[in-house]
Amino acid sequence: MSLKSPLGRVLGLGSAKDGTDHWLAQRISAVALALLGSWFVVSLAMLGTVKYGNVIAFLGEPLNGVLMALLCVTLAYHSYLGVQVVVEDYVHTKGTKIALLIVSRFAHVFVAVASVYAILRIGIGV
Repeated sequence: MSLKSPLGRVLGLGSAKDGTDHWLAQRISAVALALLGSWFVVSLAMLGTVKYGNVIAFLGEPLNGVLMALLCVTLAYHSYLGVQVVVEDYVHTKGTKIALLIVSRFAHVFVAVASVYAILRIGIGV
C-alpha cells in the first residue's frame, strides 16, 4: 500500500516532492527513540543509586556510551524534524521561515555534537 498519489507514483514524487520521506524519517526515528529510551530507563532502574560516580562508571562502559550517543543523536534528529514541520506549517513570512530553519538546524547539530563530545570525554576518562 502506497501513500503517494497516482501521479506521484508515476513521477516518483510525493505531493510536496519529499513529504513521504520526511514522514518516514519521523516514524523510523520515533521507533529508534522508543527502543533506545526503553534501554535508558531500564538501565537507570538497574543502576540503583544515581550518584555521580555510578553514572560516570555506567557511561564509561563502551556499549553504554555508544547507546547513549545514539540516543542523543537520534533525539536531536527527531526533534529537528518536528521543529521543521512546525516552522514550515505556522511561519508564513518567507525570510523568517528560512532564518528559523537555519537556526534550528545549527542548534540541533550543536546539541548533538556537544552531547556526543561529553559522552566521549566521560568514556575516555579525560
